[in-house]
Amino acid sequence: MSRTVLRGARYPGDIAFSNGKITAVGAIEPVIDDIVIHLDGDILTPGLINTHHHLYQWMTRGLATGCNLFEWLKTLYPVWGRMSSEDVHAAALVGLGELALSGCTTAFDHHYVVPNGDDSVFDVIVDAAQTVGIRLFLSRGSMDLGESKGGLPPDHLVEDRETILTSTERIITEFHDGEMVHVVVAPCSPFSVTSGLMLDSATLARKHGLRLHTHLCETLDEQEHCIERFGKRPVEQLLDWGWTGDDVWFAHGIHFSTEEIHLLGREGIGVAHCPSSNARLAAGMCPVVDLRNAQVPVGLGVDGVASNEVGGLFPELRQALYTARIREGRPNALMPEDVLELGTIGGAKCLGLDQFGSFEIGAPADFAVWDANDLAGVEDPIAGLILGPDRQVRELFVAGERRILNGELVGFDLREAHRNLAIRSQRLWN
Repeated sequence: MSRTVLRGARYPGDIAFSNGKITAVGAIEPVIDDIVIHLDGDILTPGLINTHHHLYQWMTRGLATGCNLFEWLKTLYPVWGRMSSEDVHAAALVGLGELALSGCTTAFDHHYVVPNGDDSVFDVIVDAAQTVGIRLFLSRGSMDLGESKGGLPPDHLVEDRETILTSTERIITEFHDGEMVHVVVAPCSPFSVTSGLMLDSATLARKHGLRLHTHLCETLDEQEHCIERFGKRPVEQLLDWGWTGDDVWFAHGIHFSTEEIHLLGREGIGVAHCPSSNARLAAGMCPVVDLRNAQVPVGLGVDGVASNEVGGLFPELRQALYTARIREGRPNALMPEDVLELGTIGGAKCLGLDQFGSFEIGAPADFAVWDANDLAGVEDPIAGLILGPDRQVRELFVAGERRILNGELVGFDLREAHRNLAIRSQRLWN
């Protein structure tokens, strides 16, 4: 197979790849049969990795804008219950397309809403990822604790535990290939699931060698719910359910104690940091610096576009930097290279992806190419990129395949997808 050479990047220099893997880094002299792509001073980064998202929420942007998490959920649950699998597909196409334009090559979608028990919602998310052409971590999310039994979601939105487990087995069998599609077992949150579902989910995931994910320690309301219901803080309760080890990562992780942070580090449990959504809902500021100091894997997440209407991963780099500096009260709490690491290597560690997020020989050829014409006079290209204006990629490569060319998705009309989504979103309110 011929080699492709990305030549002339201001950072980190030339990259060559073949068969979807990096084969050389540095000053590369092309040879006969090489495919040479001239970057002319652009900035090249590993593809960004999104460790927490809810693609279906592209259907419901701009609502409950002055609510905390529980108020926000109670406002939106009834709307989400009216979605069809076609709606979820339309939202996933837009969501994944926008993520790709923001430099994302791998996206985790935490989908836990299954209106009318139609689990084809998971099939259509896979279809959308194949259309856009980026790697997908697909959760078979779930809720089985309705309002009448002490949970937060309405009863009509929860499922029977056996139905959930049977559906999860089907989705693993049909879609998990460990390369472009990874299935994750991911009950929604401690306030929407039963103990039985959490225990059975851990057993099922480990039977198949899959990862486990849930929301945890996002708000003080969640903490109070766990103490009232179980007599324990959320982390302690998750450990009692067997949710410990380096095959687990949690979303948000704002309200950890010092002891819990060190425990997470010892166990290798990861955290998906979602700074914009946390701010939008006034949930708090994740202790990213403390987590990293304790050797906790930390990645970045957009979260749902109903609580982070931007929908792109690139803005989370700067937001993570600003949030850490405000929380710690010092301007060097996180530096531009640190947040780029969160968005690449850190995310890869959360998802259990060896060699991803780096420019090592043998690493996957997942790259984001950023037009750096406006940064020509900036001494540090990464600082200029992270601290500068929001931007979209000029080109994107996933497993060595070009998915974006000159700022346009290859073989996919995102504008038409947005128009279709707008029509569907309006229908929910009529």
